[in-house]
Amino acid sequence: MTTRLVQINMKAQDDAALGRFWAEVLGWGIDSEAPGVTNLEPIGFAYPDPVAVCIDIVAYPEPKTVKNRVHLDLATTSPAHQAQLVARLRDLGATLADVGQGDVPWTVMADPEGNEFCVLEPRPVYQDTGPIAAVVVDCADPRGMAGFWDQAMDWTLREVTDTHAAMRSAKGVGPYLEFVRTPDAKSVWNRVHLDVRPYSGDDLEAEEARLRALGATDPGIDQAAISWTVLADPEGNEFCLLAPR
Repeated sequence: MTTRLVQINMKAQDDAALGRFWAEVLGWGIDSEAPGVTNLEPIGFAYPDPVAVCIDIVAYPEPKTVKNRVHLDLATTSPAHQAQLVARLRDLGATLADVGQGDVPWTVMADPEGNEFCVLEPRPVYQDTGPIAAVVVDCADPRGMAGFWDQAMDWTLREVTDTHAAMRSAKGVGPYLEFVRTPDAKSVWNRVHLDVRPYSGDDLEAEEARLRALGATDPGIDQAAISWTVLADPEGNEFCLLAPR
């Protein structure tokens, strides 16, 4: 029994508008499962499949107030492609962002609602990931986070150091999940978070118990009106455990 990363959940004041932005950026299809929810996935995609981590954008009235602890890194294939992508993103409504990155070869940007993301310089490790190179989580202890998520999911741990850890689907496809050490501490609930899902036929309650035994905790929110389970990882980052599929 195990689980895997299937999508990220992103809160937005205008889910439809932000969904259109990200659909244009990624070249993905756009749908809506309910009012206030915009779903993004590759065209022709059969969900769930590790070849892509999908995006659910959910309407939420409160504005963004602090730097997100979860963000996307976008892949590029050449310096020219990186420059072209940055220019296209600015035309779509993205802006350059300063998160204290200093002089780095990647470009830090923010989407129209202020969510930070990076346009990476070309790196061989991301040549086959698709448009999303990695889902990146800020943390204090990459080794500890990798230890938890390595047991929580059936993804393969590719790298672990004191400052960075990386995982990828065991099938060797799709984006990476990375943990990067940062000095800032978590101060509010995460507007962008991970959604994980057990496999078809697995027992949801048993999977929740297993994740709790590994170190997941209750984030202390009212879950009476939802059909999924919200948990928090060992550093307090909320994530959703969805029904098996």
